[in-house]
Amino acid sequence: MNAITKGVSISVKVQFLFSQSNAFEFQYFFQYTISIHNTNDFPVQLKRRHWNILDSNGEKKEVDGEGVVGETPVIGQDKVYVYSSGCNLSSDWGKMDGYYTMLSNHDDRTFLAAIPAFELVAPWKFN
Repeated sequence: MNAITKGVSISVKVQFLFSQSNAFEFQYFFQYTISIHNTNDFPVQLKRRHWNILDSNGEKKEVDGEGVVGETPVIGQDKVYVYSSGCNLSSDWGKMDGYYTMLSNHDDRTFLAAIPAFELVAPWKFN
């Protein structure tokens, strides 16, 4: 999964964490790793995040906040910033998408960089 907005390329990898999940208690934990590649010839800064989260029970959540994992990283030209975080669902399938509010150090303007939609799927759902 990959999305490119104004020279910022965002890709996502997802992993189901058995060790933090418990199907008997309807707790399913997924870890996602985000790579943000700034292909511009100037730095950008990740200022805020917005997530839309949906599980197969129809529960919808929106999450807004400053930065990611406690940081508001400046990503230099042709540099990549990578971080991991997680999402806990009450079902074994869901999906997420969203955007980052980025600040261009070129013209001091903000723009929204799309995070591609990705699925959170427990491994047994594939069988």
